Amino acid sequence: MEKSRGVIGGRRWAVEFTDNSTAPSTREITDPLGFTRSSQEQDDSAVSRQKKDAESNWKSQKAWEIAQAPVKNLLMMGFMMWMAGNTVHLFSIGITFSALWQPLSALQGVGKVFEPYKDNKVDLLGPKLLFIALNLAAMGMGVWKLNTLGLLPTHPSDWVSSLRPPQEVEYSGGGFALLR
Repeated sequence: MEKSRGVIGGRRWAVEFTDNSTAPSTREITDPLGFTRSSQEQDDSAVSRQKKDAESNWKSQKAWEIAQAPVKNLLMMGFMMWMAGNTVHLFSIGITFSALWQPLSALQGVGKVFEPYKDNKVDLLGPKLLFIALNLAAMGMGVWKLNTLGLLPTHPSDWVSSLRPPQEVEYSGGGFALLR
């Protein structure tokens, strides 16, 4: 029995890929009937077009998700302002200025927020307008809280010291009468 039988280059089951034959190249063989190379290229372009459309749809969907993200912040900030109360103290002032600062900084970075989703096929005007509107609403909540705390100058006496302050509309006192 011969041990070298079936052994190529010292290895059993090795395959040699070099073509030393004198046969004509496979490129000289004509394509089968009904097959054209251009149809294969068209299929590839259709697949790439579908991939681009899917990517554009994904970018559009993500842009709308980013645009709606301030709603969560709006609800959380509203709850925090409600928990802070209507009295002027450090915590309520801090929460109120945070409610003003966060939307302001978000409005300054609108371009950077939507930059990853920029595409010729994706319209970012709607998501950007929604993002801006929701941040303006959050800013409006902060201004409203400043007003309820009495920190906004809303009367002429706030600006001119010689004018009398407005008359109080309501007055609340303790539950017990101190004098009889």
